[in-house]
Amino acid sequence: MLAMNYRGPYRVRTVHKAEPEIEHPNDAIVRVTRSCICGSDLHLYHGLVPDTRVGSTFGHEFTGIVEEVGPSVQGLKKGDAVLVPFNIFCGSCFFCRKELYGNCHNVNPEATAVGGIYGYSHTAGGYDGGQAEFVRVPMADVGPTVIPADLDLDDAVLLTDAYPTGYQAAEMGEIAQGDTVVVFGAGPVGLFAAKSAWLMGAGRVIVVDHIEHRLEFAKTFAQCEVIDFRTVDDMALHIKRMTDWLGADVCIDCVGCEAAGSALQRLTGIKLKMQAGAATVLHWCINAVRKGGTVSIVGVYGPTFNAVPIGNALNKGLTLRMNQASVKRHLPRLIEHIQAGRIKPSEVISHRFALEDIADAYHMFSSKLDGMIKPVLVPRGAALH
Repeated sequence: MLAMNYRGPYRVRTVHKAEPEIEHPNDAIVRVTRSCICGSDLHLYHGLVPDTRVGSTFGHEFTGIVEEVGPSVQGLKKGDAVLVPFNIFCGSCFFCRKELYGNCHNVNPEATAVGGIYGYSHTAGGYDGGQAEFVRVPMADVGPTVIPADLDLDDAVLLTDAYPTGYQAAEMGEIAQGDTVVVFGAGPVGLFAAKSAWLMGAGRVIVVDHIEHRLEFAKTFAQCEVIDFRTVDDMALHIKRMTDWLGADVCIDCVGCEAAGSALQRLTGIKLKMQAGAATVLHWCINAVRKGGTVSIVGVYGPTFNAVPIGNALNKGLTLRMNQASVKRHLPRLIEHIQAGRIKPSEVISHRFALEDIADAYHMFSSKLDGMIKPVLVPRGAALH
């Protein structure tokens, strides 16, 4: 089969690899019909995630057709069209029973916190991902979800990570009616967080970024105010000035470890790797939210040290909430939102690439070229449109 292949930082290509096989009775083999490149894939691409091994296949957002199932699989059959949540989880451990699927205790021997994630380094279990023609799907009775007949495939693939993660980012903000919500990051997750904030009762939504085409898209897709942080000297002061000097009720970090905006943070967190990424947005969130407010974090950071102003959070009485999204928990409600016409996730898809053009796709997405918002990969044999 054709599959994306990681060769080191900034080096990816499409190669021929052996097709995956059933390794456990509860596995399924899925023929990929759509796969996305996620902003968090760029952390891998840039060499910032520990134990990202040469030869890995990335891709944690994908849909497909079930080609084969193991003898223990009861809930899927050959020919089913499925969307596959990025979480790999057992469904029965202590954490899964609490619907903390991103923290499953049985699928990742290498980590003490995160569960398994498709195509996201050996720190997330070492599973190959869906930027390929076929993928092995473990725990096939609990993860994959059959796509409803009335759901567009392009909407379905956004339900595997980006939309649920943005939705959970807003949910963890515990937004009250009329709240002012500031979302840092106008990528797909930030856009979905902003859109979801309105559904949860926000009275005002502000999105912060510095890429002009993303800010323009945010204004129309999420009907929000925007801030280009390049025009702001002090983010906390600016947000307070916009909110009667109180601060936002909720601040949401949808950026993570590669945040721009602070030269010192990028030097220590990205260039010198003294921190687990540039914590710029964490500082902005903690300092710009009001006293007694909530900070929600879904941006990806490394598993090591970050210098964060925890004293400010303590003295302001903040609530900090964060986690990988538990995709499966949100799917019934998010599918209902799509079917009711409240949101169309596929509107964020700006570019489509054949799987063979993976190197160009990563380069363009990483460099924010051609007005790109969200790229989708289409394997051979699947229609581009």
